[in-house]
Amino acid sequence: MTEPAFEGLQGADGSRRFEGLRAMFVNCTLKRSPETSNTQGLIDRSVALMEREGVTVDQIRAVDHDIATGVYPDMTEHGWPSDEWPQLFERILAAHILVVAGPIWLGDNSSVTKKVVERLYGCSSLLNEHGQYAYYGRAGGCLITGNEDGVKHCAMNVLYSLQHLGYVIPPQADAGWIGEAGPGPSYLDPGSGGPENDFTNRNTTFMTYNLMHTAALLVQAGGFPVGGNQRSLWDAGCHPSFENPEHR
Repeated sequence: MTEPAFEGLQGADGSRRFEGLRAMFVNCTLKRSPETSNTQGLIDRSVALMEREGVTVDQIRAVDHDIATGVYPDMTEHGWPSDEWPQLFERILAAHILVVAGPIWLGDNSSVTKKVVERLYGCSSLLNEHGQYAYYGRAGGCLITGNEDGVKHCAMNVLYSLQHLGYVIPPQADAGWIGEAGPGPSYLDPGSGGPENDFTNRNTTFMTYNLMHTAALLVQAGGFPVGGNQRSLWDAGCHPSFENPEHR
């Protein structure tokens, strides 16, 4: 697995500072296209900021694709008749930034979010050219929407999952919007106040810029530093800081 290329920061005046970075947003709404997705409304805010800074953005609405259930890279090798995940995974791996976005249902992440995280996990044993896990050298964040409580709980689950797989999580790597307690309007509904909410807009902006800063730093450093974190060397018997009893 090779790292995606990046030419470096551009613009001495601070404009389009992240030209060459690539980002992937995975929308885990339960609504198939072209049905309106409130999560997409919040994604659009972050995407606009990235594109203004020169980032190339790709997007996947997961529910529109035939993604099999399971924790292997290609589930057609495990009894499923079809699986689009291998193709989607290549697009995800081509990005310096991954943002997993989704709604809250029953106070938790959507079933689609959970499936996407499971499939990301299924590819986590793959290695890059340094013998590290494949997601090393990339930045991860999340966006959460809903009309019930649970933003921080859902974000906590997604961000833990991403860092466990190898993504670097910058400060303030999540943002979200929920309405008043109890049933009420969703983010894009007229009069919801969602698109105008200062707290959400601030956190979305901070998340977006911190993701771009972190991704740029990682690329300029040549990925996540090699040393004490290479699965290939560990499997070959090189265990840093651990004595080998056979040599005693």
